Formats: sequence, structure tokens, C-alpha cells
Amino acid sequence: DCERCQCHSEDKHTAILYTLLSQNLSHSPVQQRCLCHQRRTVCLRTPHVTCQAASDVLVKTISFMKNLPSFNLLPREDQLLLLDSCWVPLFLLGLVQEMVTFEVMETPAPSMLKKILLNGQSKRQEPEWTQPTLAAVQRLQYCLNTFWSLDLSPKEYAYLKGAILFNPDVPCLRAFLYIKSLQQEAQRALQEVLQPLHPEDQGRFARILLIASTLKSIPPALITDLFFRPIIGNADIMELLTEMLYEITGRQLAP
Repeated sequence: DCERCQCHSEDKHTAILYTLLSQNLSHSPVQQRCLCHQRRTVCLRTPHVTCQAASDVLVKTISFMKNLPSFNLLPREDQLLLLDSCWVPLFLLGLVQEMVTFEVMETPAPSMLKKILLNGQSKRQEPEWTQPTLAAVQRLQYCLNTFWSLDLSPKEYAYLKGAILFNPDVPCLRAFLYIKSLQQEAQRALQEVLQPLHPEDQGRFARILLIASTLKSIPPALITDLFFRPIIGNADIMELLTEMLYEITGRQLAP
């Protein structure tokens, strides 16, 4: 897996010595990974299929927000702040609910012929975004897999989405108290629906909120570059989301 990485330098003995020392220090498989694991870049294995599925989930995510009367009652400034802060965890929750899976592969290095042909051409003709790293994508997939293990019901998804969307911790909210009350209401509804569904699992509510907090740690740039750059190019994702929220109903993302 590491044939092109820096681990295979001319000094083979150094790499062997490092491997031996690493095995003595720890038996964890993390210690045995490629030394450039954090820097290896990846892309979607089937971008046409995965990007279409991701686009569908994003449209449903924005529609969920638009169809909430309580969200529409908020000042426009607060709506935009919540959109900017919450679209990623809501989108990821949508991926889990829609059972969208994906695979990645290592980004192919440009051939020598391509480098020669593109030498001296304008940088505008080349993509300006960066490819996601393997480590970042694996962390994302771990978060999604953890959520799948919860096996949430449709009602659990609905109330959890409300608890994520109405986040009073977002700075500069004008309707802070109202948004806080909406989150508390969503969390209370989630807790109430859990009691008849999982009466034996007293810790499920706290576990759901804890795992949901991991979705908020996923950088928007990772989600944008992985799922949407292949179809939107250099367009600003927030501008597109704002347009979807206020002007266009059911629009699919397009280049």
C-alpha cells in the first residue's frame, strides 16, 4: 500500500529499524501504519454515484430546514448562522439515515506527460481545492459507522435533527432564548420517544447526544471537497446552500 510513500526511501535499514522499534513500543495497529498515512490523499472510487446520492441527501437536508415552521419564524440572520453551523452534521445524519455508503481510493499521481503538457498553463485551468486525506476520511467513516450501530428509528432521527439544528451555542444569535427552548423541546421529545422504544437502555439518550457531537467535529471543507467539489467546482458551497434555502425548491447541485 505504501509503494509511493516516503517510507520507502533509499535508506531501507532506517525503515526496518523503525518498524522493529515500533513493534517493541506498542502492538497497536496504528503504530504499524504507513509513516505518511496522514498525508496520503484520496478521492471517491465512484464519484458519479456517490456525488449524486450526496446531492440528494443535501437537498433533503435543506428541505427539512425549510419545512420547519419554527425555523421560518427565526430572523433571517439567525437562519443563515444556523445553516452555516449545522449543515454538515445534519447532512451526515442524512447520509446515515439514507444508508449512503462510499469507498475511496488513493488519488492517482499525474503522469509525466500530463505534467509536461500542463507546464506553463494558467493555474485557473487546474482545480484549486485540496484532496481529502486518508486519515480524515477514515475518521469520517468511523463516525458514520458508529451512528449506524445505534439503529435509530425515524422519530429518533427527526427529533435529533431538531436538536442539532437549533443550536444555541452558535455565536451572535438574535433569538438565542427561543432557539435554546427549541433545542430543549427537541431533546425532550427525543427522550420521551426513547422510553417506549428502548425501556431497558437507560443510557441511550446520552449516548445518542454524545455520538451526535462527533458529527460537529467533521470539518465542512472535508465534506465539501469529498462529496461536492466534483460537481460544483470552485463554487462557494455556502452560497449554493443559501440559494437552495431561499430561492430554489428541490434543485439538484450542478456544476
